[in-house]
Amino acid sequence: MLHRRHFLPTLAALGLPAAARAQAAWPERPVRVIVPFPPGGSNDALARPLTDALQRSLGQTFVIENRGGAGSTIGTAEVARAAPDGYTLLVTSSTFATSAAIQTTPYDAARDFETVALLATAPLVMLGAPDWAPNTMAEAIAFIRANPGKVDYGSAGPGSIGHMAGALFALRAGGLEMQHIPYRGTGPVLNDLVAGTIHLTFTTVTAAAGLISSGRVKLLGWTSENRPAVSPAPGPARPTPRESGLPSYEAGIWWAMLARRGLPPAIRARLNTATNAALADPRFAANMASEGAAPAHLSPEAGDRFVQADLTAWRELAAAAHIRLE
Repeated sequence: MLHRRHFLPTLAALGLPAAARAQAAWPERPVRVIVPFPPGGSNDALARPLTDALQRSLGQTFVIENRGGAGSTIGTAEVARAAPDGYTLLVTSSTFATSAAIQTTPYDAARDFETVALLATAPLVMLGAPDWAPNTMAEAIAFIRANPGKVDYGSAGPGSIGHMAGALFALRAGGLEMQHIPYRGTGPVLNDLVAGTIHLTFTTVTAAAGLISSGRVKLLGWTSENRPAVSPAPGPARPTPRESGLPSYEAGIWWAMLARRGLPPAIRARLNTATNAALADPRFAANMASEGAAPAHLSPEAGDRFVQADLTAWRELAAAAHIRLE
């Protein structure tokens, strides 16, 4: 007769090697990479060359699926429902944090995900309409302070990085009164900025590089001290927040690969190593540099701390500025 006390250790002995074998064999089938935004844009531009590199290094197909909508929460929720087995991944941006900061999401951003790799970071640009009087961030602060409630800034929508960067700018500058105008995407924002319908916006270098270099919008300054070596604007380098008298202002965008929390450590480590190797490729780095971004090269744990800190910071801003999307 097989007693229970003998049977349980036998199961454990069989089960543990099986789990270890499954982790060692990963990936045995195609890996889904959810991009929670429509095709095109910075997330797609980063995800596609990255998945190509992962396919070559890991010998398995990585399939990008765009699941845009609801401020990135639709695609993100799909990953939250997936098994933490390494076959469903999320390539997202700082919208992951800003969306969760202002609304109730169908997942817990802080507890349901873990970072596989922080991919890249980049500052934003503060842009002014071509005929707007201010030419620098400091001049914009003075103008807005002298005209409370009369300056409009546009963003790609509630909870977007441009919305939150503008709210943080107003707070750090001593409580400036600006009107936030939400749009459905960055393109319409920039169109109205060129036309002078709105006064300013905060966006990525990639989105506005052509408009900046052609002089159709003004580059007033950077939202971070990490100013790119090459500026899209002709002439002298535009100021950073510290140079504009706002040393406490820091806003930027990041991109990361996340997974459902509970990913086996061996798979997480292998993915992180392969991803960081792809980011170290000079061609990949040059492509990111052309968009004002810098590769991160962090461990999974360091990447997790970065994402969690950003989520906390945006939640604190949302509470202080009374930003809530119902």
